[in-house]
Amino acid sequence: MVNRKQRLKRLPAECYLGHAWVHWTFAIQDRKEGWLDARFLYKFRELLTHVAFRDQIACPIFCLMPDHMHLLWCGLAESSDQILAAKHLRSDLNDCFRRIGYQLQTQAYDHVLKDDELELGAIEAVAEYIARNPERKKLVGVDQFAKYPYTNCLLPGYPQLRLFQADSWNRVWRTLSFLKRTNCHRFPDPKYANRS
Repeated sequence: MVNRKQRLKRLPAECYLGHAWVHWTFAIQDRKEGWLDARFLYKFRELLTHVAFRDQIACPIFCLMPDHMHLLWCGLAESSDQILAAKHLRSDLNDCFRRIGYQLQTQAYDHVLKDDELELGAIEAVAEYIARNPERKKLVGVDQFAKYPYTNCLLPGYPQLRLFQADSWNRVWRTLSFLKRTNCHRFPDPKYANRS
């Protein structure tokens, strides 16, 4: 548990702005289990969708574990602020958790991806690390991580996009490119500006 007086050190705020990529880990207070089920998954997706649109972020992968959750976020606009987005999501999640006797730890853990971690293959490796959490915790068999029901992605406006399908990463990369070009659907796509 994070002591309120001894908070985790964060990088400078500008590291979380714009098109940053950040691996977030939100832990349940005292690592309590018993909250994770299909109903919570749908509520989580709803809350994450609102945060994604409001704060202009995308979540190429999330994994809800019995006592914590992993999220890989990328900013979609120069105005994206992942610290603010994390604050919004944590507040919304805690509103839900309080109703059922849980809460998140005081502070989230994060890892801001550095320049050498921003190649497509390196980002996909981080995503695979996240996806294999259930395998490491023996919740699924070896190489069965794709069957874990609480791992997926959330890209604003694309609810049909699912990980672990043929061509899913190519679709993720194309969708992220479109969302960045259109500032998360806020502007017409400049790629097609000259078409009638």
